[in-house]
Amino acid sequence: MINLTCDDFTSQNHIIGELSVKASDSFTVTLCSNPTTGFQWESAVITDPSVLIETNHQFFGPEDENLVGAAGRDVWTFQALKKGTSKISIAYSRPWEGGEKAEWSFTAAVTVK
Repeated sequence: MINLTCDDFTSQNHIIGELSVKASDSFTVTLCSNPTTGFQWESAVITDPSVLIETNHQFFGPEDENLVGAAGRDVWTFQALKKGTSKISIAYSRPWEGGEKAEWSFTAAVTVK
């Protein structure tokens, strides 16, 4: 499981990680997200979908619903299909034309054993 807060991205805009899992295991990636700023996480890009697939992606609002404008989190679930390696890349951008692209990014090298 990978869990990154807004503070993690404030100190480093582009985070690279590594993860090792067993074939048939599922794991989650949780990233800070605040759509009230106009930013959103783009779809996850997987370099080898024969090794790894995305099975779910959901946004969860702030824990305290009374905090208007507070950050929530995006949670992706991935399934390891077979032995091999693959990368997951996700960018945090303002999706409209002329909007900031990849203000934050997350990349993980995943090894499936």
